[in-house]
Amino acid sequence: MRQLIVVEFVTLDGVMQGLGSPDEDREGGFAYGGWGAPYGDDIQRDAALEGMQTTSAYLFGRRTYEKMLAFWPEQPDTNPMAAHLRATPKYVATRTLDDAQNTWANSEILRGDLVPALRRLQAEGDGTIAVLGSGNLVQQLAALDLVNGYRLFLHPLLLGSGKRLFSQLDQPQPLSLAGVQQTSTGVLMLSYDCL
Repeated sequence: MRQLIVVEFVTLDGVMQGLGSPDEDREGGFAYGGWGAPYGDDIQRDAALEGMQTTSAYLFGRRTYEKMLAFWPEQPDTNPMAAHLRATPKYVATRTLDDAQNTWANSEILRGDLVPALRRLQAEGDGTIAVLGSGNLVQQLAALDLVNGYRLFLHPLLLGSGKRLFSQLDQPQPLSLAGVQQTSTGVLMLSYDCL
C-alpha cells in the first residue's frame, strides 16, 4: 500500500509561498518570491533524487499543477526531476479543471470525493504518493487524517509574511521524527511520520 507523503520547502516561520522564482506566486502582494534559490546544494539535490526512487505517483492541487505545467513539461529529460515527473502518474485534486491528461503526460483529474479517491490510489501500488506544494490541499489532507508523513526542508530564514504550510488544524496531530539531515547551507531536512 502506498504512503501519502507531503514534501515541502518552508521557512522557519512556516512560509511556503514562492520558493522558486520572484513571480512564482505574488498572491496577497507577496514580494519575496525566489527565497529558496540561495539554499540549494548537492545534499538537497541528492535527497530529492533519493526521494524520487520511491515516488510512484504525485498529487497536486490545481494551482500547483498549473504552475508545474507551465514549467516542467518543457524541461529536457536530462533534468532528472523533469524526466521523473514526465514518466510518473500525476493526479490533480480539483473541481475546476476538466482535463489534465491532454496537457501533461500521465496526468489525471481525481473525480468525486477526495477520501475514497485517495484510498483507491494508495491501494493501487507500492512506494509513495508525493504531494508537492499545494498548500490548500495539504491543509485538507491533514484535516482528513490522510497524510502518512512529512518531508520538510526547513530553511534558516524568517520572512514574516506569506502563505503558511499550516494555518489551522481542528486537533493536534502528533508526529514521530524519522530522520534529520543538515545541508551545507543550513537547511534542515526533517522526516516525520504521522502517528
